[in-house]
Amino acid sequence: MTEHEEVDNSTFETGSTPSAPEHEGPKIGETRPAPKIGDTKPSEPSGGEFVAPVTPVSTREEGRQPTPVVAATSEEAEEKEAPGGTGRKRRRRGGRERRGKSVGRYMMCVHVQGTTTHIAMLEGRTLVEHYVVKETDETTQIDGNLYLGRVQNVLPGMEAAFVDIGIPKNAVLYRGDVHYDPDDVEAGNAQDARIEDVLKPGQLMICQVTKNPIGAKGARLTQEVSLPGRFAVLVPHSSTIGISKRLGDNERRRLRKILDEIRPKGHGLIVRTAAEGATAEELAGDVADLTQRWEAIEKEANRSSKPGLVYRELDLAVRMLREELNGDYRGVLIDDPELYAQVKTYVSQVSPEMTDRVEHYDLATETLPLFERYFVHEQLHKALDSKVWLPSGGSLIIERTEALTVVDVNTGKNVGKTTLEETVFKNNLEAAEEVAHQLRLRDIGGIIVIDFIDMESKAHRESVTAQLRQALARDKTRTQVFDISELGLVEMTRKRISEGLMESLSTSCPQCEGRGLVFDRDLP
Repeated sequence: MTEHEEVDNSTFETGSTPSAPEHEGPKIGETRPAPKIGDTKPSEPSGGEFVAPVTPVSTREEGRQPTPVVAATSEEAEEKEAPGGTGRKRRRRGGRERRGKSVGRYMMCVHVQGTTTHIAMLEGRTLVEHYVVKETDETTQIDGNLYLGRVQNVLPGMEAAFVDIGIPKNAVLYRGDVHYDPDDVEAGNAQDARIEDVLKPGQLMICQVTKNPIGAKGARLTQEVSLPGRFAVLVPHSSTIGISKRLGDNERRRLRKILDEIRPKGHGLIVRTAAEGATAEELAGDVADLTQRWEAIEKEANRSSKPGLVYRELDLAVRMLREELNGDYRGVLIDDPELYAQVKTYVSQVSPEMTDRVEHYDLATETLPLFERYFVHEQLHKALDSKVWLPSGGSLIIERTEALTVVDVNTGKNVGKTTLEETVFKNNLEAAEEVAHQLRLRDIGGIIVIDFIDMESKAHRESVTAQLRQALARDKTRTQVFDISELGLVEMTRKRISEGLMESLSTSCPQCEGRGLVFDRDLP
């Protein structure tokens, strides 16, 4: 899987293997780059046309484009249910109730409008995340998908290669994400081999998308493939062994014993947080399904000679439920009957104890649309505004550019009651909390500069930075925050996975071409 926030956004305990590429998943709440995991060394090669981790080519049909292998559906999961798996009793995923009503911190509202699906995540009544999935996203929302790619050209000066994966824009594969066999490198030190020694134009490979194409930039690829399941993540042709550190010590010891027994030969395995309380039979069934899925992917790739999709991840709505749904959710409301039936069936197999929390919001009987009923509509429109008001009267101005995003903090109507320093300090504390919320809601990534109001006290500056880091801890996307500079600026980064909320719901103005102004017609 990609981005490997889908490994429950946890960090892992791994075997004695080298670190994997930088795209591995962070722990929820981490405000520094998470520890890297995995193994960049391939298993023993068996020769052939593919680069590792692909198995040798047997018979390749000329001009044949691959047929995608789709992630296991709920029906398939039911047919392959592990023997003895007569109902999981996993404490952390069980729902809580109070007076017969579901109790939880989060709620998911899914609204289908034509060919577009909106997924809103509510914390209490506050909109904290919003995702937009469009029908045309077969070439833009592709993170997690596996492709048979053909190297178009290699750029030694950029330490990267452009790869044709069967979509209009070529994807990028960087040197650090290349998986190769040192014995195949002819010249120099195999461990420090240059990208032009490892990849050649016309070469075919299996690769996975770790970052969606954004703007003029193509998708980012890796050859360190990983396939997510309900309880485990399969890392083909790797020696990685991992167990989520979010689990308790006793549970990790129990899972370690099971892991040694069920690990498939020649592949790595990472046990996810969702495996808490799962039986050995359930884990074995999940791993068997993943192994069979990988074999199908390799078989399809070996038969094809043209670039194309070989494995498609689940729909975003189902994928989010696979990763997120637990006892903290009080409900999932879906206003589309077809999507509701799909999600309901899937959850009944993955988390049967949570099935009653997936409900159909029937527009024929309800008096208000789903998003209006839960105030998503109003909060969504506010999230598209550049100005955000703070509780005490201050404000934020959020401006995005090609290079970075700038957040300006103002006192506005906040005049305070004591001293100027105290007024500014309290205003900045509110701003730090709201900045974290807005970055998550608007899905802003890349370099971010926050211009806090100047504070004389060093203790106040440290408190504001600590408040910002604490607020960002609720964001599952990796962030890194630096201390406030003498100019009152905070530099930070937030991993960019896809285009932000603003880009998902807008198009550039054809009149001004997105500049926000029109030049005088009589300009000499």
